[in-house]
Amino acid sequence: METLGKLFDSTARVKVMKLFLSNEDKTFDNEDLVKRTKTALPTLRKELSLLEKAGFLKKRVFYKEIEVKIPKTKKKPAVVKIVKKKANGWGINEKFQYLAPLHSLLVDMTSFTSSSILKNLSGAGKLKLVLVSGAFIQNSESRVDILVVGDNIQTSRVDRAVGILESEIGKELRYVVLRTDDFNYRLNIYDKLVRDILDTPHQKIVNRLGI
Repeated sequence: METLGKLFDSTARVKVMKLFLSNEDKTFDNEDLVKRTKTALPTLRKELSLLEKAGFLKKRVFYKEIEVKIPKTKKKPAVVKIVKKKANGWGINEKFQYLAPLHSLLVDMTSFTSSSILKNLSGAGKLKLVLVSGAFIQNSESRVDILVVGDNIQTSRVDRAVGILESEIGKELRYVVLRTDDFNYRLNIYDKLVRDILDTPHQKIVNRLGI
């Protein structure tokens, strides 16, 4: 009971747990975790320490791929090179006794509502169709998790909204943003992407196109 008490005491901790439970084979350093969970570093360090003490996480040394910019010279243009750097990180403890029930509770059961998704997308533009699938309804066959169709869509606002949803759901989301005329054109010519999205299980949150 003491272990479970340590696990469910803060929203930030649940975000961290969801991320690791959705990526059980991956290792993340603090920089990655700050970006993925949208959690301030001091808070993150506290949560990681508590999760380590509870036996949920363990420290790992791993090699992280980073981008290194090589300046241009008189003979060669500037290039960006991917190199591997040794780093200290965190990984899930595969021997933790509550992994299976925690996965069922935090990953398999989504807690998202239509209103919470729309709240994140508010201000992104004139939404005509918002459709969710994939991670939101536990459908691994879907090509996307979110489809947004509308006019005057600000992609930066959608990107930010998806980033917030990713931090809460614990995994990267696949999403497509289309103008209304582009979507209608694709629909009329039986575009494969659009047909694949509509023909697999999904949930329409906004549907002003009568689809």
